[in-house]
Amino acid sequence: MSDMITVTIDGIECTCEKGEYIYDVAKRNGIKIPTLCRHDAFEDHRACCRICIVEVEQRGRTKVVTSCVYPIDGECEIRTNSERIQEERAVLYALLGHRAPEAELIGKMSRRLDMSGFERLVSIDNEKCILCGLCVQACNSLGTGAISTVLRGTEKKVATPYDEPSKFCVGCLSCANVCPTGAIEYSQTDTIRTIWHRDFELLHCAECGEVMGTAESVRHAVGPDGELPTICDACRKKRLANEMMATYRYV
Repeated sequence: MSDMITVTIDGIECTCEKGEYIYDVAKRNGIKIPTLCRHDAFEDHRACCRICIVEVEQRGRTKVVTSCVYPIDGECEIRTNSERIQEERAVLYALLGHRAPEAELIGKMSRRLDMSGFERLVSIDNEKCILCGLCVQACNSLGTGAISTVLRGTEKKVATPYDEPSKFCVGCLSCANVCPTGAIEYSQTDTIRTIWHRDFELLHCAECGEVMGTAESVRHAVGPDGELPTICDACRKKRLANEMMATYRYV
């Protein structure tokens, strides 16, 4: 017996396997559902921002679900941008926008919605972080665990232990690269990268001069017993290609 199911998303018939998440089925069929806490690098989805809510009508009942973690279990009709969804999504954008008023992306994503009536909400000054947890997830996936969410309530934030430089941080920028709102700040010169209260020496490719990463991140990648590379992956591949061409030339 087949587990394939046909569902309708915004009037488009889509085929999926039982248990697939609505968000993934929609994306595969070219239907865009907005989200802030979803990243393709991770299989474990946190459903923190809830911006990806959709309306599901099944067996005569309608409900609002979070599409990135809602598995399809049968034929249904899904609406990603109904009037009800627009209203509830506007509330979510408003809450996130006041949590992180400096996050320009939230304003851009919500510009087509009616965002009036939320003036009573209190904003957190100079904040960009929406506490989606992607940065912590990225750090943990590398096995470093240098950052985590700390404190509670309105004081909750992402930080290193006691806001001190973490000996486990390798300065790889994985956390900053997955952050949807640019909340993780860092600076970089030709030789030094600074992030999470710590300075890291940068390693450069001996051939092209491009930055290969921090000494700590490269060491973490090759392992404690591995030899640190002197050239970047691009130059290594180019050198290998040249060596192979030279070999074939004389065969």
